[in-house]
Amino acid sequence: MIRGRIVVDRVSRSFRVYPKAQRTLKDVFVSRGRTGAREVQALRDVSVTVEPGEAVGLVGRNGSGKTTLLRLVAGIIKPSGGRIEAGGRIASLLELGAGFHPEFTGRENVYLNGSIHGLSRDRVREAMDEIVAFAELERFIDLPVRTYSSGMFMRLGFSVAAHIEADVLLLDEVFAVGDEQFQRKCFGKIAEFKNRGGTILFVSHDAQAVERLCDRAVLLRRGEVAFDGSTEAAIAAYRRLLAGESSPEEVEAGLREWGSGEARIVAAELLDADGDARLQFASGEPLTLRLAVEAEPGVAPPLVTLELRDDGGLVLGATTQRTAELGWNGAGCGRELRFRLDRLPLADGRFHLRVGLADEATGRPLHALDDALRFFVFPAGAATGSVLLDGTWSMQEIEPAAPIPEP
Repeated sequence: MIRGRIVVDRVSRSFRVYPKAQRTLKDVFVSRGRTGAREVQALRDVSVTVEPGEAVGLVGRNGSGKTTLLRLVAGIIKPSGGRIEAGGRIASLLELGAGFHPEFTGRENVYLNGSIHGLSRDRVREAMDEIVAFAELERFIDLPVRTYSSGMFMRLGFSVAAHIEADVLLLDEVFAVGDEQFQRKCFGKIAEFKNRGGTILFVSHDAQAVERLCDRAVLLRRGEVAFDGSTEAAIAAYRRLLAGESSPEEVEAGLREWGSGEARIVAAELLDADGDARLQFASGEPLTLRLAVEAEPGVAPPLVTLELRDDGGLVLGATTQRTAELGWNGAGCGRELRFRLDRLPLADGRFHLRVGLADEATGRPLHALDDALRFFVFPAGAATGSVLLDGTWSMQEIEPAAPIPEP
């Protein structure tokens, strides 16, 4: 088998699902014949070939079989039917930190995880400083990992897996690791692996990440290959699957964009009072949201929606606007929509905007951007918290309250 080549040939995988977990031997005997187990077909006759040095994305709805396919390629589980071959050493970033022992220090867990991936102790020792520095855990590496935050735990897991000298890299939603700065480091490390000629199989709901990393994508639907071709075409087909839902459950897993695509938001930016694009604003400052929109000829005037959320995802405010009232006609051309706030009603923090275009008659999403813009607000005075309570105080004298008579 050629190093770095992956062959998935008519592969199927089914699981036996029980309505109730059987935890003891007694449970097995008591429930014998009454288990009610059913077969779930996760993959059905899937065939995909990935050549050495190629980066291929796997996209599809939750439950379509993407992670199952990665686990099969990694050898974690076996197929129920068909053949899978992968040449060379495989590095899997499926469950970051899998195999870590909570009572061991970070350093001890690096040695343990390295041995699981087939690395010698000397090789791990050579890479130790680089692994620790990449994970940004110099001060904590000799502490038990049970004292780590979830972000620290994930960073160390990614760093170990990313420094394995592999031919094939399997990635499952890895860009949810850490803050934005660390995510950029992760992407740079993966891009470096790709530039060296490594093979990548990448699962993500983030269309932008798939488009940046992959030259080709495979759309899975209900365990079958629905499309195999260019990344752009696969993402477009995936978004059409989600076009009937205003807020798909995949948003929680990293989905950032969906809709039928008949009208699209091609650019979004925030402008200050001088018309300059910015992502940091003072509390109470004027702010304008600018949206550049393109539409196919004959598209009915859509409804534009806007949601403001805090960094925890809580909706702080929402508004809608009928574009027919703004003069939208059926011409297939570009348009610019603007929403102005004379005084930003936020005090302090990091905020997110979800914007979307929907068919006014049916509510069907044409294009939705879950995380269209992220921006920061810093306090201009003594105000704190998310919402700016911009009121005025007054005082007047009143008559003393009458004493309460004793019973």
